[in-house]
Amino acid sequence: MAPQKKLQGLVAATITPMTQDGEINFSVIGQYVDYLINEQGVKNVFVNGTTGEGLSLSIQERKQLAEEWVAQGKDKLDHVIVHVGALSLPESKGLARHAADIGVDGIAVIAPSFFKSVNKDGLVAFLREVASQAPGIPFYYYHIPRLTDIKICVNELLDGMIEHIPSFKGVKFSDTDLLDFGQCAKKNDKGQFSLLYGVDEKKYMGLGMKDLHVNQPTGLV
Repeated sequence: MAPQKKLQGLVAATITPMTQDGEINFSVIGQYVDYLINEQGVKNVFVNGTTGEGLSLSIQERKQLAEEWVAQGKDKLDHVIVHVGALSLPESKGLARHAADIGVDGIAVIAPSFFKSVNKDGLVAFLREVASQAPGIPFYYYHIPRLTDIKICVNELLDGMIEHIPSFKGVKFSDTDLLDFGQCAKKNDKGQFSLLYGVDEKKYMGLGMKDLHVNQPTGLV
């Protein structure tokens, strides 16, 4: 994998703009990019996640949206991370391949939430299968148990994750369990992972957990 810029700072979880007819309004993505950079000082985006209603979009819509963000963000954004998780493993793998083909800066995967991987080994196996389709792209686990009902502690997942998924770079942690998050930060004492905290109303407490451990890549989503 070629050296890449460390993911840190603010990461915007982007909405998906729609027309009155319920179609994706691709024409405003360029304006959205400029707004984030010029008005908010944000140069990292997380596309097709929960805020963007990615799981409510068709596979084709998700691909087209990812393509537009990559195109409009070229030479402007530092990182375009695309969520490629799906209930169907083949669909998730296909989205990962597509993301790699269009040149995204990272992919993220949510735990499958209907037929659930209820233990660590099952979840890691699912994540590994998806990550294997884009081995040169930084991979992030998207942890949001209030929606998935997958409550495996992330600090336990970090143990040995790189051995299973060599492209693993970190976690989008969208949970209020600050004990788990703090233990993740403790295990990340060398700054080998990016830990992105995604609960807005607790963001300062989340940052405080990471401030206990210096020189770590930090982020809010």
